[in-house]
Amino acid sequence: MDIRALIIFSHLAATLHFGRTSRACHLTPSALTRAIQRIEEQVGAPLFRRDNRTVALTPAGAAFKRYADEAVERWQALQRELAGTEVLGGEISLFCSVTAAMSILPPILKAFRLLHPGVQIKLQTGDAAEALDRLDNRQAEVTIAALPERLPATVVFVELALTPLVFIAPADGAEFLEHEGERIDWARIPVILAERGLSRERIDRWFRANGIRPNIYAEVAGNEALLAMVSLGCGVGVVPELVLEKSPLRDQVRLVEVESGLAPFTIGACTLEKHLRNPVIRAFWTAIAPIDR
Repeated sequence: MDIRALIIFSHLAATLHFGRTSRACHLTPSALTRAIQRIEEQVGAPLFRRDNRTVALTPAGAAFKRYADEAVERWQALQRELAGTEVLGGEISLFCSVTAAMSILPPILKAFRLLHPGVQIKLQTGDAAEALDRLDNRQAEVTIAALPERLPATVVFVELALTPLVFIAPADGAEFLEHEGERIDWARIPVILAERGLSRERIDRWFRANGIRPNIYAEVAGNEALLAMVSLGCGVGVVPELVLEKSPLRDQVRLVEVESGLAPFTIGACTLEKHLRNPVIRAFWTAIAPIDR
């Protein structure tokens, strides 16, 4: 059985929480469900008992957990033994946003360093809108960012997370909203926008589709800067929910219900296809490749 499938099962058996395991293992909820269903098909018995509120191991699940935990432990011991006799060296350059560095990257780097402690990791952070440019300019070998609708043919990716785009206003900014239904008067209310990138493209498209001419107060580089401007009371804006969840400013803004229909962000790791010929990049790619996309 695929070792990553066993790792995913062991994590879910420990947390008994599909949401936590999907985030920790960088799988969408549907991909996690399919992974568990495939394991149950191979085992020939249901492993979890699920209802609307709880998840529990079945007797077969408890027995399989003992097998999975032992298999994962033996695999990790083998990897450590092999690393001691044939250490992969060199370096890998990564680029991502500050939010990704705090939320998505840590478990990936922890797992990679466990397998390949001899690899030097060079991490750069900045505006996620620069991610593909960094690849093209050879400033980074792997980037983590929101994926556009179309990627260049030379770029390969691994999907890591999915996050919706949400509208935010200052926590005490009641004057920004109409009292009836909290509808935004876009002709009057100042708007903070990203100066470029995928979120700017999507919100511009939404404004055009709804015949809205936004009252743009400021254009900033990066979601973190946008969130800071909104928290200071400068206007309303749009950020990925993941950025809001991980921000120290999250209590200084509030969500605004807007029927936007904005497509969620798919967060992925990207590299140039030719980079996969590099043993270090290939090893990193193997460490993060999900069981299902």
